[in-house]
Amino acid sequence: MAAAAPQPPRRRLATEAPLSGTYTSLTAEHIPELAALLATPATSLLTTLAPARECGVTPVDAAELVAYNHDWMNKYRGRSACVVKPKSTAEVAAVVKYCAQQRIAVVPQGGNTGLVGGGVPVYDEVVISLANLNKIRSFDAISGTLVADAGCILEVLDNHVAEKGYMMPLDLGAKGSCHIGGNVATNAGGLRFLRYGSLHGNVLGLEVVLPDGRVLDGLSTLRKDNTGFDLKQLFIGSEGTIGLITGVSIITPRRPSAFNVAVFGLPSFEAIQTLFPRVKAHLGEVLSAFEFFDAASMTLVQGHASQQVRDPFEAKHPFYVLIETGGSNKEHDDAKLSSLLEDLMENSLISDGVLAENETQIAGLWTLREAIPEAANRAGAVYKYDLSMPVDKMNELVEVLRARFEEKGLLGEGKMFSTVVGYGHIGDGNVHINVVADKFTPEAEAQLEPFIYEWVSEVSGSISAEHGLGRMKGEKIGYSKSDVSVELMQSIKKMLDPHRIMNPGKVSWRLPVCLLACQRGAWQEKKSGCGLITEWHIAVSARRIVWPQGRDVLDSLSCCCISPRLHDSNDDPCFHPTSAHPA
Repeated sequence: MAAAAPQPPRRRLATEAPLSGTYTSLTAEHIPELAALLATPATSLLTTLAPARECGVTPVDAAELVAYNHDWMNKYRGRSACVVKPKSTAEVAAVVKYCAQQRIAVVPQGGNTGLVGGGVPVYDEVVISLANLNKIRSFDAISGTLVADAGCILEVLDNHVAEKGYMMPLDLGAKGSCHIGGNVATNAGGLRFLRYGSLHGNVLGLEVVLPDGRVLDGLSTLRKDNTGFDLKQLFIGSEGTIGLITGVSIITPRRPSAFNVAVFGLPSFEAIQTLFPRVKAHLGEVLSAFEFFDAASMTLVQGHASQQVRDPFEAKHPFYVLIETGGSNKEHDDAKLSSLLEDLMENSLISDGVLAENETQIAGLWTLREAIPEAANRAGAVYKYDLSMPVDKMNELVEVLRARFEEKGLLGEGKMFSTVVGYGHIGDGNVHINVVADKFTPEAEAQLEPFIYEWVSEVSGSISAEHGLGRMKGEKIGYSKSDVSVELMQSIKKMLDPHRIMNPGKVSWRLPVCLLACQRGAWQEKKSGCGLITEWHIAVSARRIVWPQGRDVLDSLSCCCISPRLHDSNDDPCFHPTSAHPA
């Protein structure tokens, strides 16, 4: 009897991601010992476990931990039975040290506004919430240097420095909820990146609790310090995997006294590419944002935003661009923006345009762009992709996905996907693609991944521009990083966190899988003679794999780690049994 034809593989859902390491499960015996490390355990320790002995902690209902176990998109869910909310760096250090000694895995959590599941447990790890570390330590009104606890909300900090004429260099749609520590841990980009750059350039110093409980006190306020390695850069964007940020020193720029916003309608993405350098040349230093979104994004906002959003245009346009200016002379800046609008209209570089005339209109125009993520969430289950690539490729992937789904009959009312929208930051090549589905399913995910990551890798892009890797992309780091890069990261992780207790199951520290290594750029199709995998075909290039068929492959990989070493194209794959989690 002929064997059944192999089916396409189904990648494990993120909620089933395995952990690599040996951990101790939290028990009732641990609760009193954790409580003893906190000044106010009754309010600083939430647990569903009944303590083994009296310690001032009363068990709570599981419903009270839902906000800590679920991400805000309700896509990633953990089962933590304990949330610790320290009120000082010393308490954080004591808790981490204890967990390290007991081999209890921990998850640092800020405002839990992340989009890749990096701040929620995979299984039953202890959540360390930074919500109670929320004090502003100091602000120097001369240099603009702010020192604050990691749990301070971004908008609160922005309002605080605004009183002295400054602003935070970072602006996000989630600014009313996100924590500055989480922003730094994920190296968040945001809407002001074009003008003020990344947090790698704005953060002056960090205070970090290391995985063994030691405190790295690097809260420098110096703009220049050329003594040895700049260690803070290791923790910016590390997603809580090698340390827990408890304090941030950051430079804040002067707040412009005059803002204005214009929105343009354009006929094509090519027109946006022509427009961008023209706008930069005309507006110069006052240009602070250059955002784009497509017609599908506008439709989504009109139909699903939590507040009514008015379309400022009479006609529909394929693309829209939002431009913000910020300077010190409102009359001068408004004149420049007005003359720009006239020039663009006269030369037919845009189809239409509107210019805000007051602060209410400025806020209204910004809503067109900022409401897109929320509207997508309200429309259904959203698969969000935060990608970086050459500007001329940013919309191409959106169109490729739509064509791919339409060809398969998967796009439209009542289909697997209701819409695909594209928006983002033209100034830094960052496109956000939101694919709205009825619900999260393995079948929907299989239509998106690894196709999207393969496509991005092909154009030398990054699978994460500003959201991080988290649970969503942790094992896919090989699409954007070389083997040597991953090896170095792995070495750093092993040195700082040998027991892997810090935020496990997020960033993958294993080398990328290479099933059939061949010379870079070459392709081949071959049957494997390996006893574990038989009679399946696979096409492979160095650093990436394509799965034309062979559902049983994943089951086979569950018991082996495939060597990432590059072989000659005639070599067979090397399989090395391991007790580590599946590749």
